[in-house]
Amino acid sequence: MKIKDTNLSYSLNVISRLIVGLVFVFSGFVKGVDPMGTAYKITEYLTTWSIGSFSFDFLVPLAPVMSMALIVMEFSLGVLLLFGSLRRLSAWLLVLMMLFFTVTTLIDAITNQVTDCGCFGDAVKLTNWQTFFKNVVLDVFTVVIFLTRNVRRKLRTERDTLIALFAIIIMVIFGIYNINNEPCIDFRAWKVGNQMIELDDSLEVKSYVTYRNTTTGETEEFLSSELVQKMQDPEWENQWEWESSRVEDPHEIKADGFSMLDMNMDDHAQEFIGSPDYILICTIHHLDQLDEKGTLSIKGTKNWADENGIQMVLLSSSLPEDVQNFLSQNQLDDLDFYFADATAIETMLRSNPGYILLKEGRVIGKWHHRNIRRLADLPLDD
Repeated sequence: MKIKDTNLSYSLNVISRLIVGLVFVFSGFVKGVDPMGTAYKITEYLTTWSIGSFSFDFLVPLAPVMSMALIVMEFSLGVLLLFGSLRRLSAWLLVLMMLFFTVTTLIDAITNQVTDCGCFGDAVKLTNWQTFFKNVVLDVFTVVIFLTRNVRRKLRTERDTLIALFAIIIMVIFGIYNINNEPCIDFRAWKVGNQMIELDDSLEVKSYVTYRNTTTGETEEFLSSELVQKMQDPEWENQWEWESSRVEDPHEIKADGFSMLDMNMDDHAQEFIGSPDYILICTIHHLDQLDEKGTLSIKGTKNWADENGIQMVLLSSSLPEDVQNFLSQNQLDDLDFYFADATAIETMLRSNPGYILLKEGRVIGKWHHRNIRRLADLPLDD
């Protein structure tokens, strides 16, 4: 189908390229901030999805490579669209990518096997249906871009090639940096400076109940203390019906599913996270993936913690006997260890091992094991 070269068709092409290009650049950037997070999401897809008896588990080791490929392609395509570079190639790539994204998110929305597609990393969270309809809107602009790909197209091969190479190189460097360090921008709960638990004893636990009006269909949330008074009205039960309830405990740790279990399955999370003293937590989300440099960093960091009178504990998702064997083999028998879900640990720190320093419920610092030496430069309060 050939579109006439008019001011309208050109304007539609420019507007569509700007909208889709900005979305792709933003999406590629926030994924590039945290390539390991994108790799974990790809792993979730590979281990959850299957076609009949055929599974994709064999591709899991390639998840980091697939993550970087997706990030670079998405960001670079966004840049090409914004600059109007390689317009035929970018239009075809866009159609193929949007076809893949739309089909994937439609399956997600219907099956809900993967509850969060991670299309904007941890920066923006969308439901599966919101993600799908977002892609449907982008599909409209994609069709416009594809149909008008030849409108006032100029051959600028050298310029366009340089733009493409520049975008690819920048994102590869940016992604590799964030793999070898903790993400340069932290969108997760355990961000440096965040108060992970409230220590003020005067703060009260609040209970909320949501009721639906049987006449209007509207829903309203009430404090439990307020609800007692409202239910004294004899007409209340005829007008409202219960929908849901929730409890808001300011003293709970502000990270879903986080725990620090000992060998007896007792949870010490509030004890450590809310400690008035410094507490240094070394996290290992996969003990079998720990290399020699990571092990040496644990030994060195433990020595530093002992010298500075700081308690250091190990948090792992591995089996107790495996952790005990690891500590014994590396002369770390005096290092107390606790257990948590691997996903909770990966959310806390991407590095394996990684280190997080807390005091009075606040995150003081986070370090990848490759730059743990920076911990020694941190000014510590008495």
